[in-house]
Amino acid sequence: MEIVWLGHSCFLIKGKERAIITDPYRPDPSCSWPEPGADIVTISHFHPGHSYIEGVAGNPKQVDGPGEYEIEGIFITGTSTFHDNEKGKLRGNNTVYLVEMDGVALCHLGDLGHGLTSQLIEEIGAVDILFLPVGEVNAINIDTAIETLRQLEARIVVPMHYKTDVLPRDLAPLSKFLTKMGVSEAESRPKLSITASSMPPSAQVVVLDCKRG
Repeated sequence: MEIVWLGHSCFLIKGKERAIITDPYRPDPSCSWPEPGADIVTISHFHPGHSYIEGVAGNPKQVDGPGEYEIEGIFITGTSTFHDNEKGKLRGNNTVYLVEMDGVALCHLGDLGHGLTSQLIEEIGAVDILFLPVGEVNAINIDTAIETLRQLEARIVVPMHYKTDVLPRDLAPLSKFLTKMGVSEAESRPKLSITASSMPPSAQVVVLDCKRG
């Protein structure tokens, strides 16, 4: 499996036979970026920075809410959560996805806006790779993000939804999360290549370069 970060909360996940894109966003008009292609696209919520389905090539199957899905041998479970800590009164709903693909369980939190209850942890299930929002604005704060990754006990944590040059948003920088985690140095890599048998023995933070365009 190969995972590439396309910026914000958008990842291209290439399995042995199929590819998934999560939370596609509309690029800056000044950038001439090619449209990434996929077989499946997941949408955590219908805000502009997370639901630019038109920007995904290949006529993908769309998964955009809670439920259980089986698409071409890939199992996806969407768990209903909120985009804020007031039960959706401020920003509505959010869907957390667990994707089971090539023997690996990947959890994309979208713009989760609150801490996880024991019931939600049970509903999400076992997680190998966690895509975690750490930019604080319109999502959980850093302390809640760290508590969430500990609750889900993922083997690999990939930060997302933080301040970058690719998508100018008023978000917290990655350094704030890394400092809180006690990570002094985190070398970024262009992609994450992983299999079920090559998972690290203990939890690791993996920082990816943005490869949009």
